[in-house]
Amino acid sequence: MAPSPLVFLASAGLLGLVAAGTGAIVAQQHSPFSHPRRAGGPFTMRDLDGRTVTEADLKGRPTAVFFGFTHCPEVCPTTLATLSGALAKMGRDADRLNVAFVTLDPERDTPEVLRDYLGAFDPRIRALVGTPAEVARMADAYHVHYRRVPGTGGDYAIDHSADVSLFDRNGRKVGQIGYGEDEARMLAKLITLAFPGQCHPGGGVSLWDGTSDGTCRSS
Repeated sequence: MAPSPLVFLASAGLLGLVAAGTGAIVAQQHSPFSHPRRAGGPFTMRDLDGRTVTEADLKGRPTAVFFGFTHCPEVCPTTLATLSGALAKMGRDADRLNVAFVTLDPERDTPEVLRDYLGAFDPRIRALVGTPAEVARMADAYHVHYRRVPGTGGDYAIDHSADVSLFDRNGRKVGQIGYGEDEARMLAKLITLAFPGQCHPGGGVSLWDGTSDGTCRSS
């Protein structure tokens, strides 16, 4: 397995960094999780229509998962917009993927808020919601760091890991898209994820660092 990548954090409380054009900071890489050697696993959440969603619903197709929140000022909308652009370029090939946006802010991110928020992005990006305890368990399983940061007047922000995790059809983590990766490299990774082991046009790259895997030629 590839070495643990840097973890990026993003929040509305980091406006100074947003002004610098990043909106993210590097966090400690070795915080403990309940199963530190394996990202992914069991969870129970719901979709925007109230249907229960578990890890079993994601198996059978490769999956891209991103954790965030709708009040995120920079990293979340930027990542979702770039992801939407890549999915649009894939066209119907993107239907081979599960793409999930998991809210880390169930207090404010109701199904209605999420439905309105995701209306600006590719419709294949599916939102998952849960109770604070369910969110915490899924974040732990998927190795996502997050914490609530108090603001003024009772407001708050959420610092959180900012990568998109990539899983194969069996739920095994096989790569990631780091915050700030451009659409071309994101697209190549998603194509490779959607067509594992195939020399599909535009794919054939490492799902970790985006370099050519020596098997296929990127278009």
